[in-house]
Amino acid sequence: MITTLLDDTARKRDEGPGGRMEQLFFQTRSVIITGEIDDKVASRAVTHLLALAQDSDDPINLYISSPGGHVESGDMVHDVIRFIRPKVRTIGSGWVASAGALIFVAAAREDRYCLPNTRFLLHQPSGGIGGKVTDMSIQARQIEIMRERFHVLFAAATGQTPERIARDTARDFWLTTDEALDYGLVGSVIATIDQLR
Repeated sequence: MITTLLDDTARKRDEGPGGRMEQLFFQTRSVIITGEIDDKVASRAVTHLLALAQDSDDPINLYISSPGGHVESGDMVHDVIRFIRPKVRTIGSGWVASAGALIFVAAAREDRYCLPNTRFLLHQPSGGIGGKVTDMSIQARQIEIMRERFHVLFAAATGQTPERIARDTARDFWLTTDEALDYGLVGSVIATIDQLR
């Protein structure tokens, strides 16, 4: 019983805030984003990015596997990646979809990587519209503005035209790693960390 308590205490010390595992992770200059993207996930990612940027100008690796989520939360991470001084390399794994893809393309194309079994999903933004007719009209217009912004943003990131992005994302647009590479979404498909440039 005493041994178990000591083991639990040691584990909590190593894994908790400021613990050995967190310190070792910080030294890897990595950020991980998984799951649905919301304000909490964005806040945690941005906090890590800013802390690592303050620590040194060495490159940062941002690993992402996400079904997407709240667009403005994705925008926050996207903009901070471009705002900080260190180069950020985005590494997709699992699936990179919607607002996750928005974060992914914040890195320069040559700094966008994915692991061999990653899938990508691009689509137009959606949102629950409700309330009074005038409010619904305003909300619909805001979604339209967001969609047009996405067309321009993903066109710049991939080398495609905004019109091509608009056609492709009119419905869910899934890409394998090879398709994402050909499309300009990914710079390199890698299998080991030694392949990061």
